[in-house]
Amino acid sequence: MIVLDEQLLGRGIETAIAEWYPGTVCFITELRPGTIIKDEAIPALLGQAQQPLFVTINVTDFWQRAELTPRYCLVCVALTDAQAAQIPELLRRLFRHPEFHTRAARLGKAVRLTPTQALWYRRENLVPQALTDW
Repeated sequence: MIVLDEQLLGRGIETAIAEWYPGTVCFITELRPGTIIKDEAIPALLGQAQQPLFVTINVTDFWQRAELTPRYCLVCVALTDAQAAQIPELLRRLFRHPEFHTRAARLGKAVRLTPTQALWYRRENLVPQALTDW
């Protein structure tokens, strides 16, 4: 399951991802319909979902700030609103990388993506590591 941050609504990103991703693609607002979801509530909400990967361009509030658990993966894409259309291809590149190829390999990790660099860390080691061959 890929869960997109609500700030990505209305861009067609979910449709582009669904063209190659076989699982569910939804927005965070669909996990708790009819309510306002503050950033600090998102980790708990993700923990209740079925092993989701959460995607946001809100790097400031999530990268090295959000609580990590083995129940989900957090992907912070360091792009502007105008560049958000690049997200599906960056995610696809991440999923093809050997260190993130399976759901089990992704869970419990946080990733920061740009077109030229991918950094990641896990709960047990908060020091970001560069993903080789990005």
